[in-house]
Amino acid sequence: MSASSVAPVSAAPSLRTPFLYPVFRAIWVASVVSNIGTWMQNVAGVWLVTTLTTSALLVALMQTATSLPAFMLSLPAGALGDLVDRRRLLLFTQGFMAVVALVLGGLTLAGQVSAPSVLGLTFLLGIGAAVNMPIWQTVTVELVPRPALPFAITLNGVSNNIARAIGPALGGLIIAHYSPGYVFLLNGVSFIGTWWVVRNWQRRPDESRGPAEDFAGALRTGLRYVQYSPAIYAVLVRTFAFAFGASAMWALLSVVAARRLHLSSGSYGVLLSWLGAGAITGAFLMGRAGHRLTYNQRVLLGSGVFVGTNLGLALLPTEVALFPVMFLSGVAWLMVMTSFSTTVQLHVPRWVQARVVSIYMLVFQAGLALGSVVWGELADRATLLTALLGAALWMLLSLALAWPFPMRSAEGLNLDPADVGPAPAVPGVIETDDGPVVVMVEYQVLVADQPAFREAVAPLTRLRLRNGALRAGVFTDVTRPERITEFYYVATWGEYERQHHRFTREDQAVQEQVLQFHAGPEPPCVTRFLAFPQTPNVELPAPAESLESQR
Repeated sequence: MSASSVAPVSAAPSLRTPFLYPVFRAIWVASVVSNIGTWMQNVAGVWLVTTLTTSALLVALMQTATSLPAFMLSLPAGALGDLVDRRRLLLFTQGFMAVVALVLGGLTLAGQVSAPSVLGLTFLLGIGAAVNMPIWQTVTVELVPRPALPFAITLNGVSNNIARAIGPALGGLIIAHYSPGYVFLLNGVSFIGTWWVVRNWQRRPDESRGPAEDFAGALRTGLRYVQYSPAIYAVLVRTFAFAFGASAMWALLSVVAARRLHLSSGSYGVLLSWLGAGAITGAFLMGRAGHRLTYNQRVLLGSGVFVGTNLGLALLPTEVALFPVMFLSGVAWLMVMTSFSTTVQLHVPRWVQARVVSIYMLVFQAGLALGSVVWGELADRATLLTALLGAALWMLLSLALAWPFPMRSAEGLNLDPADVGPAPAVPGVIETDDGPVVVMVEYQVLVADQPAFREAVAPLTRLRLRNGALRAGVFTDVTRPERITEFYYVATWGEYERQHHRFTREDQAVQEQVLQFHAGPEPPCVTRFLAFPQTPNVELPAPAESLESQR
């Protein structure tokens, strides 16, 4: 399977389009199987710990063992995904998780497992999943062309919901007739299948984008990219608000079923099945009619549905009445989450993609986790009705975020690397760690054009900061108003070279817009200053003996 099979879309893309690409098709099928194995594993692990101990704390810690690694490792995993070959990293994580699952299965069948050992091995699986997740998300961009990407991301959501619908039931069936150990072994085999598919993927090597980044610097750069990217920042705000309000459904659905409606565990499973069916149906609806709505409209519609979801969980009197509510909630969940994920991935160039996706996933998980605590605590301290009505009110108020934080369209964005060539050659030997570096660009701008120039140069300043500059700004010569200098400051010469290579076609268009206002006979003068070695930044008094010798 070769990356070269990714050819441009010849017709209007649809939900079937991503399956035309063999690598995506193979990886998608493998992910369905692997996700089913993961859901089977979750059920079997909790059940096994329940039978091995009477401690409710140890049982509750199973969820912690699964989710804690995502909070600990999401950002580092994103940085790692942008620094090393993603295919090799996927091979490592899939192989690592396969070994852990197989070891857990073998120990269980041999009767050599205990509750703490199940927790420990589950935590190791969580580490593998936390490192794997942001990398897996960004791989989709490499498998299908940009016009088909929204449909590919939607199909990834379908994969998760198919697994959610099948995995727990299949795992419970195996546990009932055999042993949790066989579930763990099957999960290990599912990882091996995914490993084999990834191994056969002939990924196109990444082009060199300047000197290699160090790990800490990569983390900082990823955070700065989000800080100075309004489109990404808006998605993160909306993601947290939605996850915080929607978490009430996930956190309190079992409580509604057991305490308010007095239903059995089987009925709770049926409600979840309606949710999964809605998500799968939502994928087909979006494939047919999704293009009629912008991502902003999809998020608004989905958030509105979740207002009704929380009201329905609070007020509807019967299980049957909740079936359509859960179905519509599944449609809305898939619609909103694919809108967030697609918007993020369409607005980010490849050099920083895994880092930004990891930040997005961290914000989403934080919203879910914090919301679950808040709504659960409110249900305990007040009433279940109060918590669900509060969540509905939160979702209603969050609709107002569409105005200050709109979801921006990525249509027409060209994030391919700009053909700017290598960084300018300079005399002498400059090490990549030498610095700091100050770059100054001098323009000649007519006074009458300066208001328009100011508007054009503001995005350029922001992208300098977004691409790694520590400071940036624009200054005017007080004696010659037509002389304007743009400057930006980077930590090292290596970082300057990386920033030079990070320029995209979209960034180039912003720079060309600024250059239109330059009125000088020659191109703008670019000057690069490197900190003089071992020279202090403040004037120090000369030593006493030196002063004496000058007399």
